[in-house]
Amino acid sequence: MTYAPAAPAPALQGQGLPEPVAARLRRPRWRDPRLLTGIVIVALSVALGSWLVSSAGRTVPVFVADGALTPGEPVTADVLRVADVRLGAGTSRYLAADEPLPEDLVALRVVDDGELVPLTALGADADVRSVAVPVGSGLSDRIRAGAVVDLWFVPDAPVAPEPAADGPEPSTLASDVVVEQVDAEEGAIVVDGTVTLHVLVPTDALPTVLTALSGAGTVAVVPVAGGVR
Repeated sequence: MTYAPAAPAPALQGQGLPEPVAARLRRPRWRDPRLLTGIVIVALSVALGSWLVSSAGRTVPVFVADGALTPGEPVTADVLRVADVRLGAGTSRYLAADEPLPEDLVALRVVDDGELVPLTALGADADVRSVAVPVGSGLSDRIRAGAVVDLWFVPDAPVAPEPAADGPEPSTLASDVVVEQVDAEEGAIVVDGTVTLHVLVPTDALPTVLTALSGAGTVAVVPVAGGVR
């Protein structure tokens, strides 16, 4: 028996796979929330960048110490000078020169010559008094305005035919006091000579210091290590 090859089946009309349809891009509408959000972000970025650039390049006038300021010293225009600086947000921490200088202002701590005057170093009163301390021997060049020192009292040795082995011992009068001013003849700071130190003594230590200055002995000034305020 002979078999004839089967004829190919006719293609089914309408039975093929659906052809892909190209997606159409819709034009964004102005009311699209995503578009509005993007515009706002771009505008804020541009505004912030412009503000940062203008702030970085803007200078402001602030007061600078024209000579060292010491605690208790009145802070007036005579002891200040003006400098234009770029501090950005840190400007508010210093004494502004574009505003009237407050009255009855005093320094609460040492402000070095040329240093920007911080508001934290200023106040209405400082609980210290300036006391003149005569020193009869040479002092180190570390003793200058703004230096921090200790005051000691050294009693005179008792006058006797045979002084006792154990004489009166030195005692501390005041610790960590600030030197306001040094009055000395030329060269007297490092060699023997008459030197008068004006030191800022806390009011509660005044009786002890004044008694020692009028007592039988000498007041010694001892620099504190690293003592500059």
